Amino acid sequence: MNNIAIFADVQNIYYTTRQAFGRQFNYRKLWEQISDRGHIELALAYATHRGDERQLNFQNALRHIGFEVKLKPYIQRADGSAKGDWDVGITLDIIDAAKTVDTIVLLSGDGDFDLVLEKVRGDYALHAEVYGVPQLTAKSLIDAASTFYPIDTTLLL
Repeated sequence: MNNIAIFADVQNIYYTTRQAFGRQFNYRKLWEQISDRGHIELALAYATHRGDERQLNFQNALRHIGFEVKLKPYIQRADGSAKGDWDVGITLDIIDAAKTVDTIVLLSGDGDFDLVLEKVRGDYALHAEVYGVPQLTAKSLIDAASTFYPIDTTLLL
């Protein structure tokens, strides 16, 4: 049985699908696709916490699907910019999970993750899959993946 760990960079997927398609990502459809390929041993969704009702409902929907939701406070800086970056947390969790699974699935277009995918593929000889919006996914991340799955309208609400 293929043991799978999923890591969802929620902010990245939200903004890239909204920018490219004007629609939201369908996490339930993704779960169905991935579960057809093996046993989902771990599923983590990384998001920021603002406390608004719509966001809380979305987080509960992710939990209902099977994701563990990890939250970081949303920080609004004085200059108007915001912070809520999970890159280090996702990286550490991928490295930990790589020791016990056969396949890593990353939902993100962020090229910062190319190094961690190269590392776990080399150190653990596992399969690393990336789901991302093609025109908004870093080429280095696509190249670092064993398989790249382009997010298209079949994975949207």
